Amino acid sequence: MELTAFAQWLNTAFGSFDYAILQFFHGLALAADPILRPLALFLHFIGDGGLFSFLLAAALLLFPKTRRAGVAIVFAVAIGAIFTNLTIKLLVARPRPFAAEPIYGTWWEFVGAPAQGEFSFPSGHATATAASMTALCLCLRKKWYVLCPAILYALLMGASRNYLMVHYPTDVIGGIFVGAVAGTLSFLLVRKLWQLAERKQEAPFCRFLLCADIRTVGKRK
Repeated sequence: MELTAFAQWLNTAFGSFDYAILQFFHGLALAADPILRPLALFLHFIGDGGLFSFLLAAALLLFPKTRRAGVAIVFAVAIGAIFTNLTIKLLVARPRPFAAEPIYGTWWEFVGAPAQGEFSFPSGHATATAASMTALCLCLRKKWYVLCPAILYALLMGASRNYLMVHYPTDVIGGIFVGAVAGTLSFLLVRKLWQLAERKQEAPFCRFLLCADIRTVGKRK
């Protein structure tokens, strides 16, 4: 398959960088694959389709104080998917590393990673994770204990994509950037939505959005 101009530029401009990082992760695999592979595959599973992000959002949607964060996460993952899976990946059309270079194919076979879709840039897992964690941190920015786990989760997700040899490091960096933009846009959109809901509190949907609480379901007033 003939590479697009942007895919060719990525491979040329960042080829050495990508190789050095993937070589590092292959070295980790050689040293500790029985330990690291299950972790990487677990991250692959919970990141696929934004699964963990949606489960987290579902939990946050149950309570008034965290509902804004839950809605923002859902919007962020959706916006990130539109940017990445429905737009950028199709335009850039960069092949996966294991499909493009024999050495990466060998490393991919070594870690036993599942086969992925045809195109690589940017990483969908990294996009969804960065989008949801950005939205979460912006909505709950006063909760200092949210920031570190959110950042750690996003970094581990990105690292797992390189460990499994299904993405170049530049794919992950691109996904994190796109995800951060998607998360920020979602936060701004949800902030406007909440401002509208607060002005229209008499409307049933707005009242539900602001006040519904799972802890009061079934209780008589």
